[in-house]
Amino acid sequence: MSPGYAVVIPTLVRGTLADCLAALAAADGPKPDEIVLVDDRPGPDPDPGPLEHPLSVLGDLRGRTTVVPGGGRGPAAARNTGWHRVAAPWVAFLDDDVQVGPHWCEQLSQDLTDATPDTGGVQGVIAVPLPGERHPTDWERGTAALARARWITADMAYRTDTLKQVGGFDERFRRAFREDADIALRILDAGWRIRRGRRTTRHPVRPADRWVSLRAQRGNADDALMRYLHGPGWWHKAAAPRGRLRGHLAVTAAGAAACALAAAGRRRAAGAAAFGWAAGTAEFAWARIAPGPRTRDEVTTMLATSALIPPAATWHWLSGLRRHRNAPGWREVAR
Repeated sequence: MSPGYAVVIPTLVRGTLADCLAALAAADGPKPDEIVLVDDRPGPDPDPGPLEHPLSVLGDLRGRTTVVPGGGRGPAAARNTGWHRVAAPWVAFLDDDVQVGPHWCEQLSQDLTDATPDTGGVQGVIAVPLPGERHPTDWERGTAALARARWITADMAYRTDTLKQVGGFDERFRRAFREDADIALRILDAGWRIRRGRRTTRHPVRPADRWVSLRAQRGNADDALMRYLHGPGWWHKAAAPRGRLRGHLAVTAAGAAACALAAAGRRRAAGAAAFGWAAGTAEFAWARIAPGPRTRDEVTTMLATSALIPPAATWHWLSGLRRHRNAPGWREVAR
């Protein structure tokens, strides 16, 4: 007999929620004991109207579903709100923009049945559909990287006892970024194992405007928090891509030096610094343009954002270092 499980879905009640719930309701296999939707729109009492259609697609599962307010505090806090409401021995977290596979419930039950006593979490297999008629855009490639990410909470099941032991998700992570790696590292540090299961979940690429990559630089502040919590080598522990932060810091420093030297009247030195800034920016832009569709809109977007991303990344990184400089370790937070 497979262990019971609950499903927790933090949501901003986006248009993708109905497809997420419809796929869950249609999946073969033992259904969840309960479903908790955490409505994370700001405010203590969000308008329930937009939830009417998504809830209607649940069919018989509607009676097992509870909607609770999250208060707009971010996905980490919303997941904590959700799993504290359940009594099942396992909690499966889903994002509201994924669609579980047709046999997801059956495969999840098998994943949980096969879990050894020291297994604290079982990750699902994420598939990101990409256009077949052209090269993917920079945004689409970034979303596709989720299929290779470790411990991604788009589809992750954790033992309820494991969540209790480590104190749940760290609510200082206000964005959907790094909170999944943080809790996984804490669970591993507590002596549990996390393995990959066999169930599959589809993660479509959501529409985004041309400035989405610039807004994503806010995640550098979360990387600063990860450094304080797990040490400078946390990248290796989490098998996370290092990214271009060092390059962004260098390019930003070159640009700032060019401006300062020009203001001081040192034209030759200012020109050398400006050349370094231009060369670094051009290399970054080409690295993003080359693998893509190279349409006029994509190239324009890459050129504009490639000039703005380095200073934005630097600003958020330094802000995170300052804001989290006294961050307590996870064991203290759990207590």
